[in-house]
Amino acid sequence: MWGKEIERVLISREEIAARLEDLAADIAGDMGGSELLVIGVLKGAVVFLADLIRKLTFPVEIDFLAVSSYGKSSVSSGVVRITKDLDYDITGKKILLVEDIVDTGLTLSYLLGHLQARQPELLKVCVLLDKPERRQVPVQVDYAGFAIPDEFVVGYGLDYAGRYRNLPDICVLKREVYQSSRS
Repeated sequence: MWGKEIERVLISREEIAARLEDLAADIAGDMGGSELLVIGVLKGAVVFLADLIRKLTFPVEIDFLAVSSYGKSSVSSGVVRITKDLDYDITGKKILLVEDIVDTGLTLSYLLGHLQARQPELLKVCVLLDKPERRQVPVQVDYAGFAIPDEFVVGYGLDYAGRYRNLPDICVLKREVYQSSRS
């Protein structure tokens, strides 16, 4: 169905599953045995977060933040706003922030400042995808699934205009599908 809109699979579901095992082992090695609150950034990180927490071998709690900086565009507006805040008080807690992708770093930088102001004991970041060549501001990523080139990707929770999140692989979207919104 989406074959005409997808250029190619960049990261297969099998590669994702294998990398999740490694990420979970690293996180458990660093934080296992202590109380951990895993915070997912909606909507993109939901699939990644769900698969990741099932691989963790110690109890965790979860909460979610929702932010907006893209709308229906393929390019961030640069203005980040929180559309759903946390339900938990994170003061004095160990936090793992889970994000689908970090590219410019603007959204992640904003979120880290927002969460640090609430004085958690520890704040670590886990991202599925990292686009280091797009970075505009420096951000600390403690756990990264894959470094990827500057291509527009969808699937495994990532979307374009609300579509493609349910693709099981991470795919490169054909330029003609999204180019009209980049003008």
